[in-house]
This record gives sequence, structure tokens and C-alpha cells, in this order.
Amino acid sequence: MFLLYFAIIILVPLFAQMKVKSAYKKYSKVPASSRMTGAEAARRILDSNGLYHVTVEETRGVLSDHYDPRSKTVRLSSDNYHGHSVAGVAIAAHEVGHAIQDQQDYSPLRLRHTLVPVANIGSNFSWILILIGMIAGMSNFVLLGIIFMMAAVVFQLVTLPVEFNASSRAMDQVVSLGVIRNDEERETKKVLNAAALTYVAAALVAVLELLRLVLIYTGMTRSDD
Repeated sequence: MFLLYFAIIILVPLFAQMKVKSAYKKYSKVPASSRMTGAEAARRILDSNGLYHVTVEETRGVLSDHYDPRSKTVRLSSDNYHGHSVAGVAIAAHEVGHAIQDQQDYSPLRLRHTLVPVANIGSNFSWILILIGMIAGMSNFVLLGIIFMMAAVVFQLVTLPVEFNASSRAMDQVVSLGVIRNDEERETKKVLNAAALTYVAAALVAVLELLRLVLIYTGMTRSDD
């Protein structure tokens, strides 16, 4: 069982990363028929939804694209900002999907934003408590660490509907606005689905890790009886 567990937590994230890198590498070489750059596609979708106040900026890194709700900014990595590829357009549209969620006060997005500080504390502080509890044989510390870790797991689970919904919005927008043609939908979905797989993998690993710690805690309490 332990071998299966470690195989899952190691191989699943690796597989997800390979899928997204493979899809991105392949479709970043396929030009979008509209010849729009990622920045142009993002701007068109934003303006079509009345989000004139949301800016589009270039950011460093590869696949570092994200939406910043604090500054109302869509940030695109250089290749996607300047490139004319199907992959770049898909990722740009996905990030704009988050901006639309923000505008419409999408409740899972609000919940995720609320959970960010709690999840950060939980993911970092929980291991300190758990290690102290395991070394000292203090099951109460392990339990407290598990409670902290639950916040990080909830964050991962809430992230799933947020990301899938953003991708769904992205597809609707790029098709309706003519950013891609109907025959390019399949390639666009492959990019978005590959990216979504990384969030599924992260959530699966988080849940499995939590279950493993619950089993450790259960074993400790039994040995105390």
C-alpha cells in the first residue's frame, strides 16, 4: 500500500506536468487562424465583457500566466503575450475567464481568495506540528497539524471548479468572438484540459496525504490506549 501511495503522489503530478508541457509545446507551434496574439485575444474578450478597467501585462517566465484580482490585471508570459499560437490564445482566454469570474462575483473564486492566507499557513505550519507530534509521540500535535492541513486540502478542492469554470468560459468566448475557428476548438480544448489536469493531480495528492496522516494519527491513538 505504501508503494502504491508513493507511486501515486510522485507519478500522477509528473504525468500531469508532462501532459501540459507536451500540449503547450505542440500547440504553441500551431498559429491561430485569427492571427491574434495572446494579448490581443485577452483584450478583445475583456472589452467584449465590459472589463475595460482590467489591464493586460507581460510577465516573465514560462507558463507563468495568471490573473491578479487585487490589481485587476491579466498577466501573460512573454511567449503567450506576443505569440499568435492556439496555445497562447487558449491560455490568455483562460486567465480572462478568471477576470470574468471576478466581475460576476463567482462564489467559488471568492471562497478560494478567502482561503489563500489560511491555506498558506496550514500547508507550512501543519508539518511542524505533525513532525513534533510524531517524534515526541504526541498524538494531539498530529491531530492539530491535520486540522491545519485540511485548510490546504479544501483550497485545492475549491480550486477545481474555479479552474474548470474559467476554461469553460474561455472556450465560449474564443468561439463566439471568432478568436478561433470551429475546427480549432479541439486543439484549444486539449491545451485547457492538459492545464486542468495539473490541478486535479494536486488535489488528488493533497487528499491522499491528508488520508495518510489521518491513518497515522489513528494508529498513534490506538497505541496510546
